[in-house]
Amino acid sequence: MALRIVASRPDPAIITLPWSVPLEEWGEQYVVPLPRGLSRHVVRIVRLRDRVYAVKETVEDIAFREYRLLRDLHRLGLPAVVPQGVVTGRGDADGEPLPSALLTEHLRFSLPYRSLFSHGLTHDSLPSLVDALVVLLVRLHLADFFWGDVSLSNVLFRRSAGGFAAYLVDAETGELRPSLSKSMREYDVTIATENVFAELLDLQASESLSHEVEAYDIVELLEQRYAALWEQLTSEEEFSADELWRIEQRIEQLNDLGFDVDELDIVTDFDGDRVRIQPKVVEAGHHQRELQGLTGLHVEDAQARRLLNDIAAYTAHFNLGREDRHLVANRWLDDIYEPVIAMIPADARGKLEPAEVFHEVLAHRWYLSEQAGHNIDTFDAAADYFATVLTHKPDEAITSAPAAITPDA
Repeated sequence: MALRIVASRPDPAIITLPWSVPLEEWGEQYVVPLPRGLSRHVVRIVRLRDRVYAVKETVEDIAFREYRLLRDLHRLGLPAVVPQGVVTGRGDADGEPLPSALLTEHLRFSLPYRSLFSHGLTHDSLPSLVDALVVLLVRLHLADFFWGDVSLSNVLFRRSAGGFAAYLVDAETGELRPSLSKSMREYDVTIATENVFAELLDLQASESLSHEVEAYDIVELLEQRYAALWEQLTSEEEFSADELWRIEQRIEQLNDLGFDVDELDIVTDFDGDRVRIQPKVVEAGHHQRELQGLTGLHVEDAQARRLLNDIAAYTAHFNLGREDRHLVANRWLDDIYEPVIAMIPADARGKLEPAEVFHEVLAHRWYLSEQAGHNIDTFDAAADYFATVLTHKPDEAITSAPAAITPDA
């Protein structure tokens, strides 16, 4: 059989992988033994020079369908793993056909939910985990994507300013539609509650989650927060023509949630006495784009908001309010952010991504200041945090070294 590789950004080293050997038999020469979620397919993490991929064996048609769908999601800027390619035409030494394979790129500094709990995550963090899943689902629905298999297992989580950001890793049952009906959205939410409920019970059965947690309460929270966020992003609002300031207020409210309004439908009545507005196109990443425009840093949206707040505090402290905002931001980058990141001990650089480390330094500074009764210098707080907190954290960013997490499929 002729081996065929279709790849979006070809890595010549892919050809050197032992495609004539069943994936479950690949040895330590190629496979990285990292935590992965449950999967109905054979999945392995492989390292090729300085790059890491997840390889999943599946049926050829399904592999190509998921590959193309993940490419579409990536082009739309939605949070999902990036597809690398599809390998078909595999055969073993005896000429027997082997399954096709889908390759996706490793998502740095991410973990499946089971690994988060095995690394000390407590039930107190469940609402943040649910929020991340809800934001992901709402973003996909706004783009008219029907998931069909919403679950914690089909998501990778990255820490984001004390919370989490969720990324889709399994698009096998998904579909991008011309428009997504309310019934299809409701079906996705129903599937989410059923799957999350079962996953929480499974965590409790394995003693990874406290039995005090009421799974019913968590899935009810998921439904409530989905409905609330969808309402905030899409609901219609009506007011008098004397209250036009409410248009700007609505936009600012959405910005606070981390969304930009790309299109707003504004309708007036016949006499122009009443105005009706409804966001038509909203896009996540408001703070992320603002920070990147100011500093060039590309981080999660919640992290970006925290860093923007620190830039604002820096501006006020040095009375730089009349200076060009870009110049102030770059001064903050040179004076504060980059020196703090440079202080991270070499053996702790795999613990958390830099922006999350900086967020934790700020939180630690607040804690030390409260304890001392006066403001603590950022660099003193950073030194204390690195010595007493960061170096004792588990190596969950096994990911900063050549490493990866397996997409559940």
